[in-house]
Amino acid sequence: MGLWSMHDHHVPLAFVFRSRSKDDKAPADKAPVTSLSKETRDPQAPKGRPTPKRSAAQSQRRSVANTKMSPKEARSRQRDERRSAMEKQRAALASGDERYLPARDKGPVRRYSRDFVDSRFCIAEYFLPMAVIILVLSMVRVGSLQNIALLLWLFVIIAIVVDSAITGFRLKKLLAEKFPDQRRKGAVAYALMRTLQMKRLRLPKPQVKRGERP
Repeated sequence: MGLWSMHDHHVPLAFVFRSRSKDDKAPADKAPVTSLSKETRDPQAPKGRPTPKRSAAQSQRRSVANTKMSPKEARSRQRDERRSAMEKQRAALASGDERYLPARDKGPVRRYSRDFVDSRFCIAEYFLPMAVIILVLSMVRVGSLQNIALLLWLFVIIAIVVDSAITGFRLKKLLAEKFPDQRRKGAVAYALMRTLQMKRLRLPKPQVKRGERP
């Protein structure tokens, strides 16, 4: 009975051993693709743009984090920074802006020293013009003029020394009274060196007029 049923219901071998790859793949291929499977927006991604693949996002972050400037770019950036700093310093020397002044000119002690010198008439600021006049007189081959040039030279040197000594003494006393708790070392020498320049040529630019109290 069993053999008879097997012969009556013969099953083709091709059906038993057929490849199931196409049949198995068909449902997956024919499965509808929803919009959610195509694009899944990350909460941090911009609206209307799909979230990039994880590998692409990670590689992009690594490339941004590991980006380094080339030596040429670094030198160019340093030049730009130096140029910008010099421009700010040049503007500060003209305006007196404390933020960008050189270190030797910063601070209330140095500012007061400049204002004290700029408010006074100093013989030393006319040293160069007088030196030129004396040099011209000494080159003239006339004995009397050469003697006058020598006397003028001695008079100018003595006058500058006396005036500088008085200026330094007064400035040192005022600085001790006004800035007792601040560093004053070198301020007097800084002010006396400023007296050797004509007022309109001094840097930082004078902020007070002659006779005006600093």
